[in-house]
Amino acid sequence: MEDPRLSRMYWALLKQWAAKRRRSLWHAAVMRSGMLTVLILTLLLMGLAFGWRTHRLGQFAMLKKQLRAKPKSEVVIRPGGQDVIRLQRSQMVGGSGPEFLSATLLPGRGMNMLQISAYLPQRGEVNLLASPSLDDAEEKLSGSGADSSGENSLTMGAAIEVPWAGRILGTRTPDGANLTTMWQGLRLSLPTGARDSYGLDGSVAAGGLLLKEPSTSVSTNIMPDGGEAMATFRPGNFGGRWLSQTEIETNVELSGRAIELKIVARNIGDTAEPIGIGWHPRFAIMSGHRGQMMLHLPEALRAEVKDRRSGELSGRLLPVSGTEYDFTGRNGARLGGLTLDDSFVELKRGMMADGPVAELRDPESGYGLRITATSPTIKALRVYAPLDGSFISIQPQFNYDDPFGHEWAKTEDTGMVVLQPGQSTQWKIRLEIFSLSPTSPEHL
Repeated sequence: MEDPRLSRMYWALLKQWAAKRRRSLWHAAVMRSGMLTVLILTLLLMGLAFGWRTHRLGQFAMLKKQLRAKPKSEVVIRPGGQDVIRLQRSQMVGGSGPEFLSATLLPGRGMNMLQISAYLPQRGEVNLLASPSLDDAEEKLSGSGADSSGENSLTMGAAIEVPWAGRILGTRTPDGANLTTMWQGLRLSLPTGARDSYGLDGSVAAGGLLLKEPSTSVSTNIMPDGGEAMATFRPGNFGGRWLSQTEIETNVELSGRAIELKIVARNIGDTAEPIGIGWHPRFAIMSGHRGQMMLHLPEALRAEVKDRRSGELSGRLLPVSGTEYDFTGRNGARLGGLTLDDSFVELKRGMMADGPVAELRDPESGYGLRITATSPTIKALRVYAPLDGSFISIQPQFNYDDPFGHEWAKTEDTGMVVLQPGQSTQWKIRLEIFSLSPTSPEHL
């Protein structure tokens, strides 16, 4: 009988011979004939073609997606054509009282302080000024149409008023676009586009001529508890409407409890000029309850308004004691239903204060604002608090309303500072925020 191991050996030799033969045939048919090279190249080209087609399809799809998508661009808001300045600080760690957090300034629009934000314990972060958003403000502050003389700056934020503050009355030109008034025998022609608080267009010249002026230089500094911004304006003679060449420097310092605002006007021309400076803040009534707001004013006299329809003054200065205009108590008095559109002059300095002090208190929101006029040249406070308004305006300024008017006695100093060539004058105030809580340091 045959050994099975011999069968397995023969079978292994047969498979080995078959494998050698197959390799020999492959080598003869492919390797020597170049078919392998052709096959590899064909596979490589097919792979490259497939990859390129996929790439093109992906690129094309991406291109179509990009074309369908709306173009995205970062929009920079620049009222008056200049970048907005935003002074900011962080809330004090562990602080329990109200604090200023930021101030938004428009150097392209006469350094209007468009917004002040603050932290209030009862409300969180809030805006203190009655102003539109920055987007809306840019649209309204166009410098054309109803804003051709910068009038819209008076309807938002806190505008700076130079070379006079408040109102000037005079003789209207036939077209109603201007009025004329006299100073020391020299005629001034002023625009009447601003809508005065009495609601009559073209009745007065209001708010000065800086409202839409762009700055010539701007700088900022970071400070330990806030920041500082400076802007210089060189409007010359304000397009021929004023008497000499004027340079205005503004400085704003922000800290947690105070905002310092300083304005310097300098006569860089060759003839004398009168200068008045003021600030036009519109403080928001956040609770919406105007009647509960408390107003405190320094001891002063009220300029009597002869005609409330036109703003015409009588030239008389009246005491406020015992009248509805008496806000001189320690905490002031409630506004109630009284509409205010009045100037208070011959201001008395507050006890232990750097100058005359005005305060606005909001009991429902638990905070107050204090304005201290630290420059002795600030002779007037104009208060505008319309009965149906959402704001209250307290305006510290050099001059009375209508400072060139014939209603004033020749001996009356109506607040305009006369600058000879090379001379300068300074306006400065401090705005503070404080708590109305009885446990706060201010009440201890």
